Amino acid sequence: MNLSDRLQAVRVGPTAPPSRTARTTGTATTPAVRRPTPEAAVAPPVDALGKLKERASKALFERMGARLNDVTLAEDQLHALVREELGHVVEKESVPLTPDERQRLLREVSDDVLGYGPLQRLLDDPSVTEVMVNGPEMIFVERNGKLFRTTARFGSEEHLRRVIERIVSRVGRRIDESSPMVDARLADGSRVNAVIPPLAFSGSSLTIRKFAKDPYQVEDLVAFGTLSPEMAELLQACVAARLNIIVSGGTGTGKTTLLNVLSSFIPEGERIVTIEDAVELQLQQEHVVRLESRPPNIEGKGAVTIRDLVRNSLRMRPDRIVVGECRGGESLDMLQAMNTGHDGSLSTVHANTPRDALSRLETLVLMAGMDLPLRAIREQIASAVNVFVQLSRLRDGSRRVTHVTEVQGMEGEVVTLQDAFVFDYSAGMDSSGRFIGRAIPTGVRPRFTDRFRDLGITLSPSVFGVPSGRSR
Repeated sequence: MNLSDRLQAVRVGPTAPPSRTARTTGTATTPAVRRPTPEAAVAPPVDALGKLKERASKALFERMGARLNDVTLAEDQLHALVREELGHVVEKESVPLTPDERQRLLREVSDDVLGYGPLQRLLDDPSVTEVMVNGPEMIFVERNGKLFRTTARFGSEEHLRRVIERIVSRVGRRIDESSPMVDARLADGSRVNAVIPPLAFSGSSLTIRKFAKDPYQVEDLVAFGTLSPEMAELLQACVAARLNIIVSGGTGTGKTTLLNVLSSFIPEGERIVTIEDAVELQLQQEHVVRLESRPPNIEGKGAVTIRDLVRNSLRMRPDRIVVGECRGGESLDMLQAMNTGHDGSLSTVHANTPRDALSRLETLVLMAGMDLPLRAIREQIASAVNVFVQLSRLRDGSRRVTHVTEVQGMEGEVVTLQDAFVFDYSAGMDSSGRFIGRAIPTGVRPRFTDRFRDLGITLSPSVFGVPSGRSR
């Protein structure tokens, strides 16, 4: 079934998301129908079992010793060994335990030794999309775009630091007083940011944006209301026509998720080079080279920046370059690549509107230190970027594409933009407080549709229909 048929099914079918929406995602658009699972959402608070848990953990470390770090053991073998040894440790305790208490003790000690302590159950909960730790006793989670404080807590600041160090050491990063901030990732790809004292005044801070085990597809975003079917069809045509696209939006609006969906439209057989600070994109194509930046070592040497990787990627014969986020001088190299035969490239930028995204790119190019005149920078952007796709996070917690905007060129000193789609807020909100508006076409046909015609790419007649003010 091709994309048009799949989107047609979404148009005429129920508006509820598909059954697989229990998946976790770091920047995924949050469906309104997700339901939290309270019994799995929070870990139990510290109680009388705490002392027993400390003794059991200490005894387990003494029994296992170096076997905990034995690289010859497969993950499932290590887990089985820990459970077996832990059973022996608990048997030796003279404290009477109910079956439920015993099971809980085994689980919590196992989480401490092999997992991420009190965070493990939150990371395993499919309704949680982000975990935020503000010191050892304050842990928040995000569900359905809203924040909730949990009853989970760490036993101490030292306990929290051990978990942070376990995370960063597994990906070859370090964190200490000389380097108190770090970006890392979990084994499943979840993005991690940690800050420790003295920078974090109230205790170590840890933020984990969960990774999608099963990536969202365009049908999911249409079903969630993030995209309209017409907008999805237009964006697929833009990728197929090798237009350069910048996805802009604020923090947590779903830029990486949308970038992943747009990347899925790239045809098989093209060589794709992805460049990220921490690998998050989940491209399904076969011919993909994934590059990741590297921070400096303890001596302050050996750093490999996004800009270094963008420059190097030009020597790798890419058909497409996908940069996870432009946040510095690499923006100039990205624009030059777009202007020198690497069309069809994709990236994201932090901005609140398409016009702001344009200004943000100007600022980032200036960070390259080339001392270019502003008009030359704007001409670079106008000739390199074809489309801005703006994501916004609305008050109800949902993520929506609010603009699809064409870059038309220069008029004097100004880069001209023209909206093809804008979000219609006029329908207001439903009884549950969710926006029921949708993105509608402005009625202006973008100039790049001439390129579609030249390449034989056809669109449904309804894509650029005259806006009727309809909403859902």
